[in-house]
Amino acid sequence: MLRSGYSSEEVMRELSTRKFADTLDLTAERELTRVGANAALIDALRGYVSELSPGEIAAAQEKQKALELERKASQPDMALARADSRALPVANVPPEGQNDRSMYDLLKDTLVVWHEGGLIPFDDEVLQKKKLYLLFFSTFSSKDGRQFTSRLVSYYNQVAPQHPEFEVIFCSVDRSEFAMESYISQTNMPWPAVDFGKRDGKIGAIQEKLVREVPHLILADVTGRVLSDSGNTQPNLDKVIADLDKILTAAK
Repeated sequence: MLRSGYSSEEVMRELSTRKFADTLDLTAERELTRVGANAALIDALRGYVSELSPGEIAAAQEKQKALELERKASQPDMALARADSRALPVANVPPEGQNDRSMYDLLKDTLVVWHEGGLIPFDDEVLQKKKLYLLFFSTFSSKDGRQFTSRLVSYYNQVAPQHPEFEVIFCSVDRSEFAMESYISQTNMPWPAVDFGKRDGKIGAIQEKLVREVPHLILADVTGRVLSDSGNTQPNLDKVIADLDKILTAAK
């Protein structure tokens, strides 16, 4: 009630008409004091709590828990409702709310895709339509990377046809072009990759700044803002996929 704008005096008048249904321990008293309750109000609450039976208190607490769960369920996931405050190290990331093609500008003229036994340039016109990007950093020598690639290929083939607004971009950390091509061909990657000879540009800056271990997965929006990151300490790539799912579902 105090957070809703009631004064201690108004709460005292309210207590004269109904009982306070909660326990009042030291933590609760400190919280009440923090939000503005005076000593008289806390003493009054102690008195009313003492009048309640254990059964009445338990019933009231269960009702309060149910209301709290209902409130949380009705609120959006704020972690995904707004972009991470970080941004990929790409030039001219625009202010929030401005329409820009920073990721397109970063990736245009650098992508290739596997086709009929070899790598060919990726169509930049297709890239222009993308709004979400999964940057996948991995290497053929990484067992974990290859295992995750298999799952990511299955996910992509299932979800991408219904959601053409997102794209996976493979960023090879292989030491040779042959290893990169072997990785792409043997895992049947259906998405584009950064050309081996063009990795040292802005993609190289992203890798140097954010990637310490592979496999690594970063979800970014069209402006380059990081929406989800698998992390370098105990990386969780599946979490990034789950975050993407939430965004795609909310966009329906």
